[in-house]
Amino acid sequence: MGLEERWAACRRWWIRNFFQDHLRRFDARRMGDARGDRDERIIDQRDLKFLRPVSPVTFEGPDPWAWRGKLGLARLGLGEVTVFSLLLGPCWIAHAVLAWTVHPAWWIGFAPFFLWHVFTIAFFRDPERAIPQGDHLIVSPADGVITSTDEVDMPDFPGGKALRVSIFLSVFSVHINRAPFAIKTAAVRYYPGLFLDARHADCAERNEQLWLDGLAARNGLPIRMKQISGAIARRIVCWSKPGDNLTAGERFGLIKFGSRTDLLLPVGSATLKVKKGDGVWGGSTVLGEWKF
Repeated sequence: MGLEERWAACRRWWIRNFFQDHLRRFDARRMGDARGDRDERIIDQRDLKFLRPVSPVTFEGPDPWAWRGKLGLARLGLGEVTVFSLLLGPCWIAHAVLAWTVHPAWWIGFAPFFLWHVFTIAFFRDPERAIPQGDHLIVSPADGVITSTDEVDMPDFPGGKALRVSIFLSVFSVHINRAPFAIKTAAVRYYPGLFLDARHADCAERNEQLWLDGLAARNGLPIRMKQISGAIARRIVCWSKPGDNLTAGERFGLIKFGSRTDLLLPVGSATLKVKKGDGVWGGSTVLGEWKF
């Protein structure tokens, strides 16, 4: 997060000092600032990548950078991909050149830099998914492995309990989070915490996490999705805000490096079709069906 904030601050300084036309153009499209209270962290749509859930600022018209979401990589991970490419690319290219021109022993140094670079790009991949059709279906909100399907205490749910489906995302999983069905976002809440392994029994209560509460469009039932950090994951991103209407399979967030996603539903509201140990794919695997 610190790297992202510093880069954003440098970009804003550069634009404010050398690109006044850009500043005026987006100021003319800017909406949502409270009277007399301008959010200086935002100058164009790029700043909304991380600040949309906590700022009322919006911009009229299309997003000029929307094309970045069509690169097959998570738009919120392009910063990391760029930085690691600039750091690692020259290293493995130099080792490859030396291996070809000087001595094959240079291939030993080539391997770790190249594999690290490939891993970074692969981690932030964002493939398109075929979303199963039918408003009675509940699709997976994340890629990974089902670690539990159980009932847990949840005082603000009907009856004080919730059906929880927990999904563990390894460092090799796609880390995009998707809506499991059509939802109207009601609240987005962040809770600081620890960074226990995402498979630890206490991680759902003690780890850093973000909750997205909403109402299912089909039946109006309350639902909750938890983005939970892990021992490696230290960055949770959610770009949905209260009032948003999400469609089934729509992207709403990202957890950077191994983590966990929980889906909580009212007890008795759905029939599950998965069990502990099953592999699932976000937006395409059917977890269950609504009973009504």
